[in-house]
Amino acid sequence: MQLAITLLSLVLVLCCLFLGLLILIQLPKKEAGLGQAFGGAATEALFGAGSGNTLTQLTKYSAGTFVVLCVLLAWMTSHLARSQNQGVLKALTAQPAATTAPAAGLIASNAVAPAAVPAPAPAK
Repeated sequence: MQLAITLLSLVLVLCCLFLGLLILIQLPKKEAGLGQAFGGAATEALFGAGSGNTLTQLTKYSAGTFVVLCVLLAWMTSHLARSQNQGVLKALTAQPAATTAPAAGLIASNAVAPAAVPAPAPAK
């Protein structure tokens, strides 16, 4: 289970990087910004004039993959922690409860009494 969590975490990091790259590459509606800075015109030559639709679809699928991976990793991690805690709980309940007996030789009159609160001084 731990190996699967590690591998899915790696896939999640790669998905995050890919999603960030897709968001930066996309052309805004005003045809300026980071999309132009990272070669947004090259995507038009590669994917055609409707490249915004292709990038938008890739972004949607990447975002969906990101959400699914986050939920799946959260569920798997909580399931792993719960199963590990069950073993600890079984070990704790299997041990007999220790009873505390009073120590031998103590006399009740030797108990420490709380300190007396001094009375307030009379007003002059």
